[in-house]
Amino acid sequence: MRTLRKAYGAITARFNGRMVAACVTFVLLLGIITLPSTTHAKTLRIAMLGDSITAGYGLKPQEALPVKLEAALKAAGRDIAVVNHGVSGDTTAGGLARVDWMMGDKPRLVLVALGANDALRGTDPAETERNLDAIIARLKAEGAAVMLFGMAAPRNYGPEYTKAFDGLYPRLAEKHKIPLYPFLLDGVAMERELNQPDGIHPNIKGVDVLVTRIAPAVLKALDALK
Repeated sequence: MRTLRKAYGAITARFNGRMVAACVTFVLLLGIITLPSTTHAKTLRIAMLGDSITAGYGLKPQEALPVKLEAALKAAGRDIAVVNHGVSGDTTAGGLARVDWMMGDKPRLVLVALGANDALRGTDPAETERNLDAIIARLKAEGAAVMLFGMAAPRNYGPEYTKAFDGLYPRLAEKHKIPLYPFLLDGVAMERELNQPDGIHPNIKGVDVLVTRIAPAVLKALDALK
């Protein structure tokens, strides 16, 4: 997994602003996805707070990671609704600004999958860490459990940046005593047949691989809920 993260970090350095250009489209999709639903009163809600990988960039809405994850959790016998709070091009600062809106869905568990766009923009890792720290603290203050998903920095920024950025996720997980999934794209990054032509975003096959890998960790987090 460490090798994959290193390779993925290298390719992200070549990715351009197409995620930002798609932001408006996915904000509109998000508005559709997060409309009030008739979910059964006992259904446990999970929110996934993320960027284009969460939103489902380049995919049909029903192929997005949160939708496929919900199906996998239901197949495992859980009465779960996973709400997609992904916005293409979003940063940790943007995610922090959306926390109150997201909490309107009253999720019991929040999957925080942010930071890739911070790294692409060369954001100071200390700023990214402060934003994620604030997100986690606010979610916990609202009574939601949190699971954190790590990301890799572009390797052309140098070893100091890489060490600071990659290391902020385990530091935050330890600080807040929350579960960490070390690398969101583990098993998919750098696998050509599992990604769209940009080499960054998973295609439908890649999403299926992610779900297969992520679902057991999410189930474990659910089992730990009090």
